[in-house]
Amino acid sequence: MHAYVIRRVLALIPTLIFASLIVFVTVRLIPGDVIDLMLSTNDIGADKKSREQLEAALGLDRPMFSQYFRWIGALLFEGSLGKSLWQNTSVMEDILHRLPLTFELGLMALAVALIVGIPIGVYSAVAQDTIGDYVTRSFAILALALPGFWVGTLVMVFPSIWWGWSPDVKLTPFMEDPLRQMGQMAIPALILGMAFSAVVMRLTRTMMLEVMRQDYIRTALAKGLATRTTILRHALRNALIPVVTLVGLQAPVLFGGAVILEQIFVIPGMGLLLLEAVSQRDYPIITGVFLIVGVAVVFINLLVDLSYGLLDPKVRYR
Repeated sequence: MHAYVIRRVLALIPTLIFASLIVFVTVRLIPGDVIDLMLSTNDIGADKKSREQLEAALGLDRPMFSQYFRWIGALLFEGSLGKSLWQNTSVMEDILHRLPLTFELGLMALAVALIVGIPIGVYSAVAQDTIGDYVTRSFAILALALPGFWVGTLVMVFPSIWWGWSPDVKLTPFMEDPLRQMGQMAIPALILGMAFSAVVMRLTRTMMLEVMRQDYIRTALAKGLATRTTILRHALRNALIPVVTLVGLQAPVLFGGAVILEQIFVIPGMGLLLLEAVSQRDYPIITGVFLIVGVAVVFINLLVDLSYGLLDPKVRYR
């Protein structure tokens, strides 16, 4: 297994380099020019001289490939993602300051999805074609049909109109009051996790139905093994393998949903940082955020691959 992990980690290096190149080039193709924004914001005459001075000061007067090699060299040898074009602050420090909030929101949303989706999916499969099955399947369709940003907007607007209450827009630091901070994160996490829970529920139900039709499950039941034990210890374990795969594939989707919900609920995480950077065309921050997300997604999928051995004893790593 150790050799397998080492090979997988080494194989990630060219993947991450290629991803960094794509991200670096793509963010610079965003319509609009950061130099124009700076000139208009600072009321500087947009003449050729002032533009050239800004480009030289920001390092944007060099060819794109030269900028990329300079950036990737600083990342590899100094661990630096550059500095913000507007604030002149370290991009790495800005991301590390905001990353815990986005990670907490995504982890809470994932917990909601698994806690809600897996038990309901198992129940729906066991109670196939009953009223409970129809209700849970209808719930899944409804959760998929309701966009998270729409539900989040409703939660922010209508309670304040009807009852004079709205979620706190000033987030309490975790170290100051952990329970209060987690309570503030609960509503966006619930909204973000519900749509994902519907996907988990539908896949769990489908895989449970397939596994429960297998000969070894019917044999276990015929020999008198308790139904609960058969379902939880044998059927569910095999049915969860595609669900675990889905969790790895949905990691970027969770981040994408977090970007919108962080804006709605004013959570100062990486999503809000990314939106601000895009509006300002702050290329180093945009590149840094996407690179960190890419690294996280790659390693999450590596963990998913390694988890197969825990769920399926037949899996061997060589």
